[in-house]
Amino acid sequence: MLPTAVRLARSPSIQFLGKSGWAARLAAPVPAAVAASAPPAGVSASASTAQAASSPPPPPPVFAPISVVPETVTTVPPSLYEDTPASNMRKVISRRLTESKSTVPHFYTSIEIPLDNILAMRKTLKSNFDIKVSVNDFIIKASAMALRDVPELNATFDAATQSQRTFSSVDISVAVATPTGLITPIVPSTHSMSLTDISAKVKDLATRARDNQLAPEEYQGGTFCISNLGMFGISEFSAVINPPQGAILAVGGGERTVVPGKVNVETGEKGRPGIQTIMTARLSADRRVADEATVGLFMGALKEYLNQPKLMML
Repeated sequence: MLPTAVRLARSPSIQFLGKSGWAARLAAPVPAAVAASAPPAGVSASASTAQAASSPPPPPPVFAPISVVPETVTTVPPSLYEDTPASNMRKVISRRLTESKSTVPHFYTSIEIPLDNILAMRKTLKSNFDIKVSVNDFIIKASAMALRDVPELNATFDAATQSQRTFSSVDISVAVATPTGLITPIVPSTHSMSLTDISAKVKDLATRARDNQLAPEEYQGGTFCISNLGMFGISEFSAVINPPQGAILAVGGGERTVVPGKVNVETGEKGRPGIQTIMTARLSADRRVADEATVGLFMGALKEYLNQPKLMML
């Protein structure tokens, strides 16, 4: 016997019948249930099968209807929670974002952008010219210029006609958090505005949005959207496209990061590592509006403008 068989035979949980055991099992009477299902003596198995095939099939079983009552399980006493009905704005947001995620083919691209030049430019504008602009203002301006350079992304998609509509004017929607929900007021003709004009416009729109004083034409429409959660300490996130817009840019906060030194191609010498403030920007795009190559061009242009903020002063 094989070693495995010997080990199994010696196991106390396995008992072999042996020759006498098999003889006793064969001589035992047939159980009544098995005898009733066996064909009568003298009838072959094939004849029994043919007789069973010719007999009418048994009637289908009839099941009594069962009423299913949804079970409500309450694990927390009512005194410890409070139900708040959703506001009309949150209902609209829920419906539109659910429709977007279920019908719009999202795809995502991310890029890391150094912010040190932007921070230095902000310091210079404040100290020399008493001009106060935020990092978000630079991002809006850079996005508008990148959309001017890559107009294929400054577009919407009409699901009814299955057509893409490209716009010559860059109208950027800026996400603003309000007590009743998120709203996206529009900065019209963003590409033709200066940094100070963008800063003043965004402050005015955000203030009136929180006070629920925006006109419908000030938040309905837009060709592109930006959502910035950097001021809340979020490093990166993915935003949901607001149809019919073709894309939305999700911006995280800048983080101090150690970066390797640059390598001199001619001499091969490596520079010393340094510390930079790195921001992660992630674009959610509608695949029906733009492809990966178009999005790559836009993200590259955005990074170039943020790396050289003087270009946004021209």
